[in-house]
Amino acid sequence: MTKIVMQFSLFSAFYSPLISTMSAGFLEAEGLEPEWSVSPPGVSAIVALENGSAHIVQSALSQGFGPLSKGAPTSVVHFAQINEMDGFFLTSRKSDSNFTWDKLEGAEVVLFGGGQPLAMFKYACHKAGIDFDKIKAIHPGGAADIDNAFRAGQGQYAQQQGPFPQQLEADGIGHVVARVGEKIGPCGFSSLAATREWLQTDMATAFMRAYGKTRRYIVDTPAVEIARAEKSYFPDIDESVLADCIATYQKLGSWTPHVEITQAAFEATLDIFEYNGLIQQRFSYDQICARPPG
Repeated sequence: MTKIVMQFSLFSAFYSPLISTMSAGFLEAEGLEPEWSVSPPGVSAIVALENGSAHIVQSALSQGFGPLSKGAPTSVVHFAQINEMDGFFLTSRKSDSNFTWDKLEGAEVVLFGGGQPLAMFKYACHKAGIDFDKIKAIHPGGAADIDNAFRAGQGQYAQQQGPFPQQLEADGIGHVVARVGEKIGPCGFSSLAATREWLQTDMATAFMRAYGKTRRYIVDTPAVEIARAEKSYFPDIDESVLADCIATYQKLGSWTPHVEITQAAFEATLDIFEYNGLIQQRFSYDQICARPPG
């Protein structure tokens, strides 16, 4: 077996297309022994590619916008999609079957403090026709901090990836009232990144064979089976909650069978970051993306 090292920027069920390469045995079938980690707080997973401590990282197309905006070449490329839609949920402290986005104006909302999660949320507010500046934003930190803050009583609403909102529901603490991705539509939300050199290796080709099989598995397999295989990766989440979350992502259309990052998804991401004033120019596909190996 050849060891393949992967690092996640965030770890949630939203990234099941990558998690399932391990949990469903697709990497092992290609002779690859996976080792994985989550990047430390405040440290980009891209660093692991640059220093050679990882072969693949879960990242986002927007990662390349910063260096290119400064005129610097990107050290890595994004070669396969993970999610083609925002995977955040909006959880209310109270049940509300008649939720509308205008209810966020004047309300306290626990949110990510920056980066792509906040940019996407602001764009969703724009698409919903509400004024983000009228929201009383609370920014406690990362994913765990947001969960802890909401559980401790902060905020009327919270922005989280699954399965954390579903666990809040199971615990009787919150109620999912909206899916942010439905407001935004398809886009290049998250992707796999690596160095151009690694993409030329036999390991990269073997990985893509495994990943292609995983993409089909994640769409066609009942959520309860995927959750059963992934449960050990989420020790604090009830298996039924995990299955519910995965089923929701399947229905939302976050995961599709194809592996490549499409031009349309790339352009949609540029639209979102341009709206937020985070880029001053539109980059070309080839500056950030590469076709999948093999």
